[in-house]
Amino acid sequence: MSLDSEQRRKLEALGNARVIRLVEEAIALCKPDRVSVVSDSPEDLASVRAKAIAFGEETPLRIPGHTIHFDSALDQARDKAHTALLLSEPVDFGFETEIMERAPAIEEITAIFDGAMKGHEMFVRFFCLGPTESPFALRALQITDSAYVAHSEDLLYRQGYEEFRRQGASEDFFYFLHSSGELENAVTKDVSKRRVYVDIEHGQVLSVNTQYAGNTVGLKKLAFRLAIRRAHREGWLAEHMFLMGVHGKPGRVTYFAGAFPSACGKTSTAMIPGQTMVGDDLIYLREIDGLPRAVNVESGVFGIIQDVNPEDDPAIYEALTTEGEVIFSNVLVSEQKPYWLGMKQDYPPQGINHQGEWHPGKLDAKGKPVDVSHKNARYTISIATLPNRDPALHEPMGVVLPAIIYGGRDSDTSVPIVQASSWAHGVLLGATVESETTAAALGKEGVRVHNPFANLDFMSVPLAEYTAAHFSFAQRLKQVPEVFGTNYFLKSEDGRFLNHKLDKKVWILWAEARVNGEVDAIQTPVGWIPRYEDLASLFKSALDKEYSREAYREQFRVRIEKYIEKMERMKAAFSKIAMPEAFTAELEAQAQRLYAARTQWACSSVDPERFDAE
Repeated sequence: MSLDSEQRRKLEALGNARVIRLVEEAIALCKPDRVSVVSDSPEDLASVRAKAIAFGEETPLRIPGHTIHFDSALDQARDKAHTALLLSEPVDFGFETEIMERAPAIEEITAIFDGAMKGHEMFVRFFCLGPTESPFALRALQITDSAYVAHSEDLLYRQGYEEFRRQGASEDFFYFLHSSGELENAVTKDVSKRRVYVDIEHGQVLSVNTQYAGNTVGLKKLAFRLAIRRAHREGWLAEHMFLMGVHGKPGRVTYFAGAFPSACGKTSTAMIPGQTMVGDDLIYLREIDGLPRAVNVESGVFGIIQDVNPEDDPAIYEALTTEGEVIFSNVLVSEQKPYWLGMKQDYPPQGINHQGEWHPGKLDAKGKPVDVSHKNARYTISIATLPNRDPALHEPMGVVLPAIIYGGRDSDTSVPIVQASSWAHGVLLGATVESETTAAALGKEGVRVHNPFANLDFMSVPLAEYTAAHFSFAQRLKQVPEVFGTNYFLKSEDGRFLNHKLDKKVWILWAEARVNGEVDAIQTPVGWIPRYEDLASLFKSALDKEYSREAYREQFRVRIEKYIEKMERMKAAFSKIAMPEAFTAELEAQAQRLYAARTQWACSSVDPERFDAE
C-alpha cells in the first residue's frame, strides 16, 4: 500500500519532511489496506466519525450525536504492567516505575506492529496540545487504525493540521503510532500482546493490541510523560491539574489549578456549581513576563462516568443527556439508551454491556456478579458542550494563575483547607500528598498511598529533579502563586464524614478571598487556616446553610500527633532520595513546628481558636 495522490498532496502541503518519512515508515511496517490523511476540514472530521460507525467501533444511540463504544472485556483500563518508559541508560527515578532498555523494546514492538493494520484503514491525524498559535502549542502527529480513537481525539484535542502547516519544516513534534491489531467483533483479539511503550528519549509513543483510550489516545497521559520531560528540559511545568475560574465578588474571576489523586475530588472541584472550568486534567504552566500563566492542554473531557448524576454533577449530566457529540464507552445500553453505575435511575431488565448480554444477577466466569456498567466506564465530550465552560479555554496566552491546590484523601489528619506559609511550604504540600484506599477499590480500607504532586504514575524525570523544577520555576516569577491543601474526607472518631459534598465550594471561595486579600487567617504549625466568622458568612451566602462553631472546631482542630506521624512517614519516604536542599529544609522545618506545638500544648490536638488567641 502506498499513498494515493490526494493523500500525498495533503501531506506535502505541510512542507515537513519528517512527517512524510514517519507516515511512509508506518505504512511499510503496518501494511494497512487504505490510508486517510485527515485535515482540519469539517468534511474530513465528519468522515472519521462516519467510519467509526461504519466499521462497528461505535453504534448510534437514541439521542442525536451520541454513540456507544465497547472495549474488550480484557481491555478496560490503563495497562500498567505492559506500559513502560524506554531508556538507553539506567535512571534512578526515586520511585517504582516500569522501565525497559530501549533497543530490545523497540525491536519487540516493531515485530508486533509488522502487518498489524492488514485489513484496516490507517488514519493520519494532526493535533495541537495547548492552544494553537500560542507559546504553549506542542504539535502531535498520531497514526492509528482505529476510527474510534481518531474520533475521540477530535473531541479531546485541538485540530493541528493548520498548526503543522504554519510551522512548516520544523521537526519538533511528538509522534504516536497505534494499532488495535487483529479484531474480533470489532474489538482487539490478542490482548496478550498488548504493549504501550513511551520512548521519552525520542518523543514518541508506540501502542498496539489495545483499544481502551487510556492506552491508545496517545495525546493524553502518554503524551503527558513526554511533555513532563520536555518541560523539565526547557524550564516550564507540565502538571496533572484541573484549571478553573473561581468567581468571588461579582465580576471577578480568580484562576486556580489543582492536583488530586484519583477519587479525591479533582473533577468535582473543577465542576463546582457557579464556577467555570477551563479543564479537568492536564495543564502547561509557563513564566511569561514574570507571571505564571496556564493553559488546558486539552479541549475535551475523557471522564469516569460512574456516579455522574443530576444532583452531584448537573453540568456534566446535562451534556450527557442532551443532543450533541458524546462517546460513551463500556456502559450498559438498552433500547439505544445508556445506563451507568450511580446515575440515580432505575436500570432496565436487560441490555448489552462490555461483557455482552446483561441482566440483573448475571455472573462472570468466576461466579462474581456483573455490574450494569464497568467501574471505569467513560464518556468523551468536548468542553465546548459544557454549560460551565470558561471563556478563556482557547486563550493563546493562557490565564494568570494566582493559586494552586493540592488535594488528598485522609480520614484523621488534614484540615479541610489550609494555606501554605510560603512557596517552599506549598511545594512540600504537593510532594507529601497522600490518599487513603477505599474498601470498594482494593478490598482494604485506609491504606495510605504516597502520591507526590498527584502525578507519580506519569512522572518521566527523577522525583528530586521534578521537585527542584518547582523551586527554580518560582524564582523567575514576579507573582508567585499561593498554594493551598484540601481534604474533603476528614472523619470524626465515630467514623462520620465531617464535610458534606457541597462544602468544597466554601473552602474554594475562602481560598479565593485569601488570594485577593479579603479575609484574615489563623497561623498554625501546618499553615494558615480560616477564621470561623469568615466561613460562617460563606456557608450562608454560598450554600444558604448555618455553620456551627462546634462543626468548625471539629473540622479545623489541628491534630498534632497525626501530623507528626505523617511527617515521619514522609521523612522515611524521602530518606533514600537526594531531594533538593530547599525541600529537605522545609520538611524538617515543618516537623520542628509540630514538635514545638506538641511541647507547648501538651496534647494531641489543638482547637483552632487557641492558636488565634496567641
